Amino acid sequence: MSAIALVLVLAVALLHVFFLVLEMFLWTRPLGRKVFRQSREAAEQSKVLAANQGLYNGFLAAGLLWAAATGQRDVALFFLGCVVVAGLYGAATVNRRIFFVQALPALLAIGALLVG
Repeated sequence: MSAIALVLVLAVALLHVFFLVLEMFLWTRPLGRKVFRQSREAAEQSKVLAANQGLYNGFLAAGLLWAAATGQRDVALFFLGCVVVAGLYGAATVNRRIFFVQALPALLAIGALLVG
């Protein structure tokens, strides 16, 4: 795994750790409500779903960190592919900016893995 690919894989992993923290622990707090543009009431009503979503983001981060730590390109490609699919689905169903925040960094990492 090239240095650029490794940095991009780690960046995507760290983004997903951040998503985990936002969704599992900060969803109903001011930062979480601001990031996800939610009212206090809406955040309270959806906090269990958000925590579940955060857990899945944590699994993506764990897979990417495992791939980075072991240098397993195929594992990295698998988890990055999962991130891209999740990002495309989120962009299509929730908000287009999810593509730029989630899918695009993963696509860049995939490109770096395939080129390097």
